[in-house]
Amino acid sequence: MKSKNNLLPIASLIIAFLLTGCTSAPSHLIIAPEMTTSSVMRHIDQQATISVVDMRTASHIVQILREGEAATILSSQDRLEDIIKSSLSKHWQQQGLTIQTGAVNSINIAIDKAKISVKQETLSYKVQTKIVLKVTINNSEQTLTSTFKNSGNSHGPFKADIAILERNFNQRLANLLQQILANEKIKLFLK
Repeated sequence: MKSKNNLLPIASLIIAFLLTGCTSAPSHLIIAPEMTTSSVMRHIDQQATISVVDMRTASHIVQILREGEAATILSSQDRLEDIIKSSLSKHWQQQGLTIQTGAVNSINIAIDKAKISVKQETLSYKVQTKIVLKVTINNSEQTLTSTFKNSGNSHGPFKADIAILERNFNQRLANLLQQILANEKIKLFLK
C-alpha cells in the first residue's frame, strides 16, 4: 500500500509537465504568408507605387487573456506592413506590374485590423481572428477604395498552441492578399 502512495506525487508531477509543456513560450510570431502566383491576371505596361500603413492602435498580433492575469501579447518578428508590401510587390511584379516611385498609379494599403484574441481558460480556449485591409488606388483621375476582410473563430481543449495560431494567421493573411491580387476591379482601375 505504501508504494501506491509514493507513486501518486510522481504521477501528479508528470501530468503537470505534460499539461504545461517543457518548451518556453515564443516571444514573437513569424508572419510569412505563402501565396501561389496567379497567372490569370496580367498587367501590361502598367506601373504603380505601393505603400502600406499600419492604422492599428497597438502593433501586437496575438493577445492572450486569462482571468485575473495581465494579458500576454505577441508581435510579429518583422513589421507587418513590410511583410504585406513585400508580398504584394513580389506577386504583382510576377503578374507584370512595374513597381516604381513616381508612377501614375498609387496603391495605398491600410492595415485596419490584424489580431488574434485568445480567451484562455483552465482547460479550454476560444480564439477570434480578424484581419481587415483597406486598399485605396489612385490612378490620377479617380480613386477606388476596397476593403478586404477575413475572420474566424475556433476553440479547443487545454492551452492554445502559438504555432497553430501563427499558421492560421498566415493562411488567413495569404488568402486576403491573394484576393487583392486577383481583384478584377483593381486590375481594370490601374492605368
